Amino acid sequence: MFFIKNVRYKSILDIENLIIPDHKITCIVGESGSGKTTLLKLFNKMISSDGGEILYNEQSLANINAITLRRKVVMLSQNPSIFKGSIRDNLLIGLKFAEKSLAADDKLYEILKMVHLNKGLDEDTENMSGGEKQRLALGRVLLLDPECFLLDEPSSALDEDTEHLIIEKIVQYSKANNKTLIMVTHSKKAADTFADYIVEMRNGRVISQREV
Repeated sequence: MFFIKNVRYKSILDIENLIIPDHKITCIVGESGSGKTTLLKLFNKMISSDGGEILYNEQSLANINAITLRRKVVMLSQNPSIFKGSIRDNLLIGLKFAEKSLAADDKLYEILKMVHLNKGLDEDTENMSGGEKQRLALGRVLLLDPECFLLDEPSSALDEDTEHLIIEKIVQYSKANNKTLIMVTHSKKAADTFADYIVEMRNGRVISQREV
């Protein structure tokens, strides 16, 4: 899926070699400030490296249009944007931006169930907690149905039990639909439980990468 060789970014990243396998669950772990989020941003061209090469499906990212790439490789940041309006509006807005067909309400409720968000589609997002907003944003990303999910601490605002349920659902969905899932997580337990492949980072470098 992704291949990195001699990639540098400012004083944050210096990665000699990294392979992210296709159709697998990859967890990126490491201390805060180790460069995990920056690496995710490189994967869908939110930022560009200062040197080296990144390949996506054997094609250089330098030769892929950023918008085209982001329709295939969708990133959910740790503090995702929630828009004014209803839950339905927030779920559909990603499809509108991607110029995809809008989903029917039964599909939207299916997504809400997947992220354990027991809400009505017409409810206003202003009344939601931080954890609920994070799950709503995750549902919006799942609805886009990309080739690859980039999730930056997707459960950081959740308690441990809910975290396990949500990640389990995402992993099941990814495996059932032959997706690639790349997830930054602070939880070693989550990585050990769900990952097919673990990348460990320290001080902007990859110190280990291994199948689980």
